[in-house]
Formats: sequence, C-alpha cells, structure tokens
Amino acid sequence: MGGGSWNTTRYTNSAKTKGYDTKSTEEVFSKKLVSDMNPLHVVMREARDSVEHPESYPIIIGLDVTGSMGVVPTQLIRKGLPTIMGRIIEVDNIKDPQLLFMAVGDHFTDDAPLQVGQFESSDELLQKWLESTYPEGGGGGNGGESYFLPWYFAAFHTATDSFEKRGEKGVLITIGDESIHKGISKNNLKQICSAGENQKEFSCAELLEEARKKWHVHHIHARITGQGKNEVNINNWKELIGDDLVMVDSVDEVPVAIANIIARHKTGATAAAVEKKEVKEVKPEPPVEVVKPVLDDDGLDL
Repeated sequence: MGGGSWNTTRYTNSAKTKGYDTKSTEEVFSKKLVSDMNPLHVVMREARDSVEHPESYPIIIGLDVTGSMGVVPTQLIRKGLPTIMGRIIEVDNIKDPQLLFMAVGDHFTDDAPLQVGQFESSDELLQKWLESTYPEGGGGGNGGESYFLPWYFAAFHTATDSFEKRGEKGVLITIGDESIHKGISKNNLKQICSAGENQKEFSCAELLEEARKKWHVHHIHARITGQGKNEVNINNWKELIGDDLVMVDSVDEVPVAIANIIARHKTGATAAAVEKKEVKEVKPEPPVEVVKPVLDDDGLDL
C-alpha cells in the first residue's frame, strides 16, 4: 500500500461533495466493523519504499472512538486531515509520509476495541480508511480505555522500510480523554488480534516499551470532557509516558498537535521551534463548526 499522493484541493472538493460539514458522525462513518479493519484478519501492515515514495515515513494515528470522543474523528475528516497533511508536506517538507489510522476503544466492553487501516499516502485512500472507521461509541466507565492496543499492533504487526533500511523510527500517536487500563490478558489479545508468538499477558508499561523499539510513541490527552479534565487521569498519563504526553483543550487543537509531533521527530525541530513556524492551516471552505456531544458531570454522553 502507500501508492498515490496527497492533494489538498482534491480532498477538500471531495469533502464538500460528500457533505461532511452537514452530515452527522453516523452518516459519515461506517455503521459496523469493516472486515478489512478487523485486526483478527490482519497479519501485518507494511509501509514500504517505492519509486514513487523512495523514503517512506510511517505514521500511525490511533483515534479514541468511545462515546465521549467521537467528535475527534469527525473533526479530522472534515478539516483536520488537510491541516495535518498540508503542514507536514508543504511546510515541513516531509515528502513521503504514509499514514495508518487506527480506532481504539475498551477491550473490556466493546465489540471492536481495535480497528486497523492501511499505510497510505493518497488523499483518496486516506479518506477511504477514515470513512471505514466504525465509531462504536462504547467505553465502559470503568476507569480507562485500551490505548495500548495500537502499541501492541505497532510493535508486533507492522513492518517498515524506514526502520528496517534506515534505522528511523516512525511516529505513533494515540488520542483520547481517559486514563489507560493497566494491561491485557493473553486470552483477550487472542480475541482481538491475529495469532502470533507474542500473544501473552502484557502490562501497559510493557507494551509501551515494546512499541518504543520501532516507534516514537506519543499520547494526546484531550481535556474536553469531565474525564479529560480529571487530574488523576492526567497524572496517570504523566507517570506512564512522561514528556511524550501532549495535552489539548479543544478538538481544533488536535491536528496541529499531531503535525507538531511528526515534525519534531522527522525534521529534528524542537517543539518551540516547530510552534514558531508560520503555518497556513488548510481546511475546507466554508469553515465548519464542530458540534460537541452533550455531556453529564462525568463526561459521558447524555
């Protein structure tokens, strides 16, 4: 995978034609788990070099699709993806990015706690995989989500020329508003992902360590719900991931945060230097208002 190229104008026109800005989340995205995104059916996802993209650079974006965070995928498909791609290609001069979208939920309660796309470069295929995401809207109100599932998949079910040929780690970013579960059992992994020799019981810290061998791992914590503003949840992330935690206070900050993280690792810029760059935000016209869910005091949908 990974053929084709990104074209902001083409994506923007397609988004207008499809009416993203007037459609609900349920109308834009899949209403069920798509077979091609079911990790039980996926042995490996690969980001490879080609004549068209000789120095592929792999990026994984893991989206929380539980009830309180469904607004983030909606924002990305409406205007966030052009902001990210326009920034890293046109401003930071990252020529061969290959993005893979994942969706993450709660393995204790959800039917589809992990969904996995393909590494892609073109606007058409990135749009296709985003649309194929199933925003299950679950989550159990049980103290966390399974944000380590993308770490597990990235550690044991991805292969990249960036790392294998050039020793260059890719970027893995998860986004959510909850704390993270402490770990996962072997039986739970077998129910979620295709078989492999690395299926065993893992703590979240162990999976973070495994993912960091091939990936720069970051988490964007969204302080947009009651759980997102909970200091216990924030401190749990700080203790686990340290300086690789980025916090945002609105969904509109997420695309810029993603682009900043990618640029920091690929271009070698410091976070401060990245933020000082003059960035033209690319977004569909007319501007769309992101509609946030109505939440109770605990940050859950009413």
